Amino acid sequence: MRHTALVVLMLALPLGAQAPKNVKTRRTPAPPPPPIAVPCAATDSTCVAPELRREFRGVWVAAVSNIDWPSKPGLSTAEQKEELLAILDRAQAAHLNAVILQIRPAADALYKSSIEPWSEYLTGRQGRAPKPAWDPLAFAVEHAHQRGLELHTWFNPYRAKHPSAKGPLSQRHLAKTAPALVKKYGTHLWMDPGESAVRKRTLRVVLDVVKRYDIDGVHLDDYFYPYKEKTADGTTEFPDARSWAKYRKMGGALSRDDWRRENVNTLVRQLNEQIHKTKPWVKFGVSPFGIWRPGYPEQIKGFDAYEQLYADSKLWWANNWVDYFTPQLYWPIAKAEQSYPVLMRWWGEQNATERHLWLGLYTSRVRAQTPEGNGLAPSNAWVADEIVAQIDTARAYPRASGTVHFSMKAFVNDQGGVATRLAERVYGDVALVPASPWLSKGAPSAPTVRVRKNAATGGLSLTMSLPKPQVARWYLVQMRTAGVWGSKMVASCACAEELVPTSDGALPDRLVVTALDRAGVASPAVRLTVVR
Repeated sequence: MRHTALVVLMLALPLGAQAPKNVKTRRTPAPPPPPIAVPCAATDSTCVAPELRREFRGVWVAAVSNIDWPSKPGLSTAEQKEELLAILDRAQAAHLNAVILQIRPAADALYKSSIEPWSEYLTGRQGRAPKPAWDPLAFAVEHAHQRGLELHTWFNPYRAKHPSAKGPLSQRHLAKTAPALVKKYGTHLWMDPGESAVRKRTLRVVLDVVKRYDIDGVHLDDYFYPYKEKTADGTTEFPDARSWAKYRKMGGALSRDDWRRENVNTLVRQLNEQIHKTKPWVKFGVSPFGIWRPGYPEQIKGFDAYEQLYADSKLWWANNWVDYFTPQLYWPIAKAEQSYPVLMRWWGEQNATERHLWLGLYTSRVRAQTPEGNGLAPSNAWVADEIVAQIDTARAYPRASGTVHFSMKAFVNDQGGVATRLAERVYGDVALVPASPWLSKGAPSAPTVRVRKNAATGGLSLTMSLPKPQVARWYLVQMRTAGVWGSKMVASCACAEELVPTSDGALPDRLVVTALDRAGVASPAVRLTVVR
């Protein structure tokens, strides 16, 4: 009866009159637009994307001596940014997936630090801040991730001044604030690894970066105790008499060489523990000298890093103090006494717990081939196919899962055509960084993927997410367009990924989206058919 009365009331209203305010009218909602993408049928083989290679493809970007970046000290902020973006663009175009950026060459900083002074290699004078102000590391992390690149920060734990630095030290430099901790050794200044305050300083510097920046890794190179300074009478002993005397006075019983090795061991162990305590997913890696000791294996001869740098890298490997190892195998395949494949296999055999073995390559040694065509380049440097063969050798060895190139200059300058040859021969598509499951809490859930048409571009807009508190580092988007599959890494911080039509107006008809957590562990894939 109430509904009948309401109808009568409405009909009785004069034309133009309004219904009483307390009378509610109903609107029929518009039907939802048809979906742009729907789940693929389980039996639809056209929705199965090609499996991507899991391979670390890293490159060192060195700041010391302005090897790679910045190209020279004292550039303007705009020039520094432009150069850094060009490096990241080149790495992405080369289908690399990680940049190892040197940010602490010598107790200084190429990032905003309250602990150590700005680097001379950045601003032209140690301690001088860039103008206009900017933070190169925050910038590098953001723009590397936008390009699907991991960003690892490279620290020198003990070097305090390199001879290529010509300007005065800042009053904030450790050699000024605690001169007893820093020793002059040949043409270098060096922090004494035997001083506990030096170890604490390095830990503090590294952990400050881990806490404040969304980095993917922490990286040390082969400089622990310095390479021996040679004189006409032989070698000069590192001047650590003060710290050695303190150790002996406290009852230390190790020999001096073993004590030095233990100083380095303690730093490596504590870095591993504290980095993972701060952010469990941040990888810790070391790139030691490529020979642990001569005679290991038997045919190997050369420099003894165990004896002269006091680096017992075999011990660190055996005790899981690193997530990845990048021994610097800077010799050609054919050189028997420092054989690249023989050393590769030896390092792999030390990796009992299946951490990552990513081999360091001397890519910057490549030069153009001589006119005689004898396979050599000027000054017995290498031709590009030596690096290609070294990558092929690593790929054929199950215990190795990637390589790192020294340095970025080889790619920027295409030295000896090496970047071109790598693109043609070995790096034809993107690759995923190998997963580190020991740093993960388990595989992420399948992501939620929403697809809509973008009227402005005529393309597709993808929005991807995981249920909280899960966090993705990347979304791998694989798309089939005109029958051809392509792949793209999308940083999880992006709100949406735009897929624009090809030059002939084609759009993807199949999409496969996978979430990867910060340790590289993959979710189940979401497979979609795009409705035309």
